[in-house]
Amino acid sequence: MFKNKSYIGISFIILVFGIYAIPKIISRIQNGDVVQADRLDNVATASKKDEKLVEIGPAPKFELVNQNNEKITNESYKGKVYVLEFFFTTCPSICPKMNQSMLLIEKKFFGNPNFGIASITIDPNHDTSKVLKEHAELLGVKSANWNFLTGDRDYIFGLANKEFNLYAAANDKVAGGFEHSGLFALIDKEGNIRCRKDNFGNPILYYDGLEKKGVRDIQQDISMLLEE
Repeated sequence: MFKNKSYIGISFIILVFGIYAIPKIISRIQNGDVVQADRLDNVATASKKDEKLVEIGPAPKFELVNQNNEKITNESYKGKVYVLEFFFTTCPSICPKMNQSMLLIEKKFFGNPNFGIASITIDPNHDTSKVLKEHAELLGVKSANWNFLTGDRDYIFGLANKEFNLYAAANDKVAGGFEHSGLFALIDKEGNIRCRKDNFGNPILYYDGLEKKGVRDIQQDISMLLEE
């Protein structure tokens, strides 16, 4: 007898809930409001916030000479999104791969006047403007906004190590006589270093120019910055 009363009570509660709730659910489905629930709206908003790239701070100022013997500074890139690297033309190890990665980036954004590349040599005694021009031609560089830069060696090492914190050094014990980072810096239109976060929510700071994932990531983030 007690069990029967319990079943009756439960059935009554379900009936009341159905009478109250089902018409509202049907109405929301018909109006397309189900996918716009507050909880889903909050998730979508949070997702957009998470996609925003981290602003690390202003990129260091620089003044160097390009492959056409023209003075190029950070101000030359004002209003442009650009990628910056340190390399040298006679590098027998990672530079060829970095060159190919940068060519992929150039190709994707070729013709966009708001995008540029800065490749700074760490062997300026050898890499004169003339040598850099020949190197650019050998690579098949087409973009007028890709500058290969040279200058005073101590100045460039200071720019790499102290300003950008992208390692570069002379080392007679390694092939080519120099060692350096294979990372790319991404700078926005306002001259700020920007980056995405890793899987733990930490800024990656720079992008790996030696891996497909790093190239793919920086291409995606360049696109985002160009739209800002």
